[in-house]
Amino acid sequence: MLKGEDFGRLFQTFERTAFRLETLAEYDVDAEREEFADFLAGKGLPATCSDSPWVRSMTDRGKQVGRVHVLSSPLTDYLRYEMASYPGNIKAGETIGILDTTHQKVAGLPDHDFWLFDDAEVYRMHYTDAGQFIGAELLSDGRLDEYRRYRDIALAHAVPFADYKILSPGRE
Repeated sequence: MLKGEDFGRLFQTFERTAFRLETLAEYDVDAEREEFADFLAGKGLPATCSDSPWVRSMTDRGKQVGRVHVLSSPLTDYLRYEMASYPGNIKAGETIGILDTTHQKVAGLPDHDFWLFDDAEVYRMHYTDAGQFIGAELLSDGRLDEYRRYRDIALAHAVPFADYKILSPGRE
């Protein structure tokens, strides 16, 4: 499985498109801990979140980056935090859709995250139960059509992030 710098290189070497399906309600990311704590304390996000340098590093080179986040309301604190950063990702060129299974049941999607690069390589993401990244497993070429279908189903049912109405607990 790839992790660390080896996994990070995938975002430098893909040529045209990178698509992610996200399925977890909580991710435990070491590099986000302090920022997440600040968010929960009401301090907001750092200025760099207003225009994601990470997304820009790809889109400024003409690459397309997109994701669909499959979730259910009410949102976890982590999802509220992650979604607070989405406008900066969108400004930087990422396309983000939301598929809220509380309001819309969609069959045919996996229960795990993956990245699909250039429609040619698919990496299944592995996490601990607490949402810590274990690694990305390159799946065989024989699985590409399956994961392309997952992507297409997610895109067909997701609403653009700008159109998603975030509901607070008790306001559903």
